[in-house]
Amino acid sequence: MVTTHMAILWNLLVASWVLSIVLVCTVDARFVVEKESISVLSPLELRSKRDGAIGNFGVPVYGGSMVGAVVYPDKGFSGCNPFDGDKPFKSKFRLPVILLLDRGDCYFAKKVWNGQQAGAAAVLVADSVNEPLITMDSPEESSEADGYIEKIEIPSALIERAFGESLKAALKKGDEGVVIKLDWSESMPHPDERVEYELWTNSNDECGIRCDEQMNFVKDFKGHAQILEKGGFAQFTPHYITWYCPRPFVLSSQCKSQCINHGRYCAPDPEQDFGVGYQGKDVVYENLRQLCVHRVANETNRSWVWWDYVTDFHIRCSMKKKRYSKECAEDVMKSLDLPIEKIKTCMGNPEADVVNEVLKLEQELQVGRGSRGDVTILPTLVINNVQYRGKLERTAVLKAVCAGYKETTEPRICLSADLETNECLEKNGGCWQDTNANVTACKDTFRGRVCECPLANGVQYKGDGYTSCEAMGPGRCTLNSGGCWSDTRDGKTFSACSESDLTGCRCPKGFRGDGHTCEDINECKERLACHCDGCTCKDTWGGYDCKCGGNKLYITDQDTCIERSSSKFGWFIAFLVIASVAGAGIAGYIFYKYRLRSYMDSEIMAIMSQYMPLDNQHNNQVVHHDAEPLRQGSSV
Repeated sequence: MVTTHMAILWNLLVASWVLSIVLVCTVDARFVVEKESISVLSPLELRSKRDGAIGNFGVPVYGGSMVGAVVYPDKGFSGCNPFDGDKPFKSKFRLPVILLLDRGDCYFAKKVWNGQQAGAAAVLVADSVNEPLITMDSPEESSEADGYIEKIEIPSALIERAFGESLKAALKKGDEGVVIKLDWSESMPHPDERVEYELWTNSNDECGIRCDEQMNFVKDFKGHAQILEKGGFAQFTPHYITWYCPRPFVLSSQCKSQCINHGRYCAPDPEQDFGVGYQGKDVVYENLRQLCVHRVANETNRSWVWWDYVTDFHIRCSMKKKRYSKECAEDVMKSLDLPIEKIKTCMGNPEADVVNEVLKLEQELQVGRGSRGDVTILPTLVINNVQYRGKLERTAVLKAVCAGYKETTEPRICLSADLETNECLEKNGGCWQDTNANVTACKDTFRGRVCECPLANGVQYKGDGYTSCEAMGPGRCTLNSGGCWSDTRDGKTFSACSESDLTGCRCPKGFRGDGHTCEDINECKERLACHCDGCTCKDTWGGYDCKCGGNKLYITDQDTCIERSSSKFGWFIAFLVIASVAGAGIAGYIFYKYRLRSYMDSEIMAIMSQYMPLDNQHNNQVVHHDAEPLRQGSSV
């Protein structure tokens, strides 16, 4: 009889508890459906853009897109059973197959799994009722579902009933077929060069496949997360869900075993059995410890140590090994050089009837705001304030994080070949390039490519990036002559690029043209030089040679010829003239220095005489012996 009463009481407790959770999660909050864009490309009369609700399993192509042909099966419209044959769906457009299925009769994930097995690149599920879009979620844990959920690798989406019917009608005509584009490029916000993301997780490792999934993810993603955070590319924050015990049951044994701080913060019993193993409050307390590890480490700019602590704690202090304890946790903290006393202070007293500020904040953040919906299931990943949809797997999550960066600001890890396709490798992405200087305007990004005139070898190029880029500024002439004309003949090089002209191209002296093509000027033929009597002109590339007849010397600046004397007497006379000029200069300099020194001496003496009497002036002074001595400070 006592057992029956306890069961009834516990049922009431659970019902009240669930109600309180629902009330908490519905105040100023809602569940947000994350969407992708679906564009109909063919047939022409069906062209439009619609939304699809991203499935919460598989791998959405965040930051990318997919073009495929829609196929609706001849039978098995719901996709609840495996399709016959090996890749039974063919596309006449030689495009990937996007399989269209009907909602109903089995789990969403089961439909997508069967579609993947039949060779589909993606699956669309048409709603069976007229209602707002919902998120297709994974089924509850079961031996059947556990066999395929983690194996789904293709994206999926739920579409509205009316959109699905229009696609079926177009396929039924069978004339052109239906081609659509699934686009996830804007599904993840990408405002700037840093991604902010959070993981709602749990320290409990005895909650089945969901706990195994999140712990495997933490271990696998740790390296990427720490690289991103240490490089300043990302800010990560861990979060933990807690509930509170309804006030009438705070003193019950159930609440005491599952809650801390007098029922304010609770977690379910790990074994769902209050009489054995660990209790819910053990989980809450370790959750709190992990939050404080992150807070304290963040104060010393070591926030990434959280990943080390959580993975080490899971390995060394798991429930399965019966080592889930405070003592084991402190051993892990010591090994990571974490300040244990600071972390204890952060955690506070779990037995006190007071509010814990750390856990109170977690309960407030659990309620969705802005673009983020409520956090109601574990694990939940939120990237740039948008809930991630899809499998919690290292590469899939890294793609979603990389989709959160503004174009051209992604860290190098996002541009690896296993994450994205470098579109610049094929036909230079359709951008401008200079093969001679090995310069291109194509810049690879996670979402595709951008065509931007580059800064190469210290030279800035400017233009539209698609058809033209021109070198600008200092140093431009060192790279392919800055795009200007240049040529070399007989060891001589001329260029239309000038460092003094930072923008244009101008043919050098001796050439004419627009700067991009230059032709040699024949100065002799055009009578532009060598006009003197008796001169002979010979044209050269980029210039000319002018020679005078007899023993005369040609002076280029005056375009004239002068006599050239070669006699020894002439050289002697020239030497005497030069020596005379040099001697006169030296003598003049010495005389100038002497006069200047004399003048300065006389000036100094004149100035000093105003303040200091000279000896002869002392001799001429009359001394009055009876006069009062001159007081210091009196005027003279």
